[in-house]
Amino acid sequence: MQIGIVAGGPKRYIPELMPFAKSDWIWVGVDRGVYYLLENGIRPNVAFGDFDSVTKKEWQEIQEKVTDLKKYKPEKDETDMELALVWAFKQRPEKVYIFGATGGRLDHFLANIGLLVREEWIHDEIQFEMVDKTNRISVYTPGTYELPRHSEMKYISFVPVTPIVKEITLKGFKYPLTNKTIRIGSTLCISNELVEKKGTFSFSDGILIMIRSRDERL
Repeated sequence: MQIGIVAGGPKRYIPELMPFAKSDWIWVGVDRGVYYLLENGIRPNVAFGDFDSVTKKEWQEIQEKVTDLKKYKPEKDETDMELALVWAFKQRPEKVYIFGATGGRLDHFLANIGLLVREEWIHDEIQFEMVDKTNRISVYTPGTYELPRHSEMKYISFVPVTPIVKEITLKGFKYPLTNKTIRIGSTLCISNELVEKKGTFSFSDGILIMIRSRDERL
């Protein structure tokens, strides 16, 4: 089982959703993201939000088409995205894809990045990936990982989100590394590329965010 969460970020950053729609997927709408799903012909299984970003007409359609609707007051301690992710985590999926969580307000974007590395699920086997038209963002704990080359999203960056990431090794990359320690705030691993059909990256301690990006000029 996989879960797709669509938030209410700017529509221009959200990729086509239907190619992701598989039979084993559960779709979750977050605030205006619920309406984005309906616009794409996808009926969300569950919806979260205070829905202060939809019109009265859109809210009426949401009420008519979504059976599991979890509506909250705007004044609450958690964001709508946090509530949706906590719910998704409890379903024990193999992977959670997050759309509509980039662009627009930077406070929400940074909060969403923070949710990806939340302590209680960072060491769990569930994978989280944030997707928009230009980037795919995922989180990694220590280990060795194989990475295939992507014809469109050719740029690969590794960003430490812990004070230190130890012994990072990159093989098959344009700029390889061997057992390099990097610290939070380092730009050493920004904008690399694979030169082989596939490469590997590994590290022994810390947490990394990997960002795959397409050339915006394409």
